[in-house]
Parts: sequence; structure tokens; C-alpha cells
Amino acid sequence: MVLDEPDAVAFLDTRPLFKGHTLLVPREHYETLTDLPAELVGPFFQLAQRLAGAMESTLDAAGSFVAMNNRISQSVPHLHVHVVPRNRKDGLRGFFWPRGKYESDAEAADYASRLAEAMTVQGR
Repeated sequence: MVLDEPDAVAFLDTRPLFKGHTLLVPREHYETLTDLPAELVGPFFQLAQRLAGAMESTLDAAGSFVAMNNRISQSVPHLHVHVVPRNRKDGLRGFFWPRGKYESDAEAADYASRLAEAMTVQGR
């Protein structure tokens, strides 16, 4: 056990990318980030922030990788955040999926506009 708080716990991953790789999990069941109530997002990510800082100060990591999956590639259907200590030339090479390009600036603008509109609607 790395962290034992009233609303969340953190523990070492059993198959770590690097030693110290920790999973932060809310105690109450939420399957994905979008299921986590808005009032819990800040406190939950403050714990992730503390874990990332602890990786640097305690494990002499140069930084950290903080990530989560929602549904796709989510091996356990319970919200969890990976906090992984990182150092230069540690062998982890960014994201493991292919990158693409938009066909045009107009296509990129269309995607941005659609997402911006959805954000406005969700924010109401």
C-alpha cells in the first residue's frame, strides 16, 4: 500500500513498467473518468499530483508518466490512474500507437469546432 486515504488508495502495479509504478484508485466504484463526479475530480488528481512528486523526490526520478484508459485498453473496469517514475533514456518511448495527420486545416478546424461545441454543452 502506497497511499490509504478515505476516498482513494494507491498501490504498486503487479506488472510495473518501472519499479515504483503505482495505481491510484478511488475507493468507490467508478468505471471511467467520465463517471467520476465533478466534485471528486480535483481531490483525486491532487493525489495523483502528490504521487508524481513523491516519485521524483523519493525514487530520484527525473519526472513521471501519468495516464489512464477509459474503456478501450482498460484491463480492469474500475477507474485507475497509472503514475510511473521516468528518467531520460529509460526505454519507454512515448505512446505506442501510430500518429496521423488531418487531411487539411479545414478538417482539423471541423474537429476542433465540434469538440468545442460539445464542451460548451457539457459545461452548462
